[in-house]
Amino acid sequence: MADEQEGTWLTQAAYDRLQAELDQLRGPWRRDIAKRIEEARAEGDLRENGGYQAAKDEQGKFEARIRELEALLRDAQVGEVAVEDGKAARGTVVTAKVAGRDLRFLLGNREIGSGDIKVFSTESPLGAAVAGHRAGETVTYDAPNGRTISVDILSVEPYTAG
Repeated sequence: MADEQEGTWLTQAAYDRLQAELDQLRGPWRRDIAKRIEEARAEGDLRENGGYQAAKDEQGKFEARIRELEALLRDAQVGEVAVEDGKAARGTVVTAKVAGRDLRFLLGNREIGSGDIKVFSTESPLGAAVAGHRAGETVTYDAPNGRTISVDILSVEPYTAG
């Protein structure tokens, strides 16, 4: 697909929000969890120490999130999207009638959504079906249950939140 580039597309606001989360996890959070692990370790037998195990589990979860954010931000394409010829692409908001129901969604990565809008990647069945198409066009896609779903694209606009 022509609009697919290396990396994940992010608005500047989403990039800044994710960078702030990464900074928090690398700095204050790491210091806090290290202190909690050390305090729990000082309590004695680690095999029966629930506080120690809980802190280690939390550390593992957040270290994974740090790695995820580092990779995402390293490869990110940051900027605003211009709706090229009115075509749906990464970074655009599509309003469509999907199987007879109105749906408004962002084509992109879940990390850029502000919580008030559904997000579909361009690799998802719905996202792939609408990508490259304009308002006024009708497309179809095969749902996971095998049904063919009709999509009437009503509008395409750039995503401005983030």
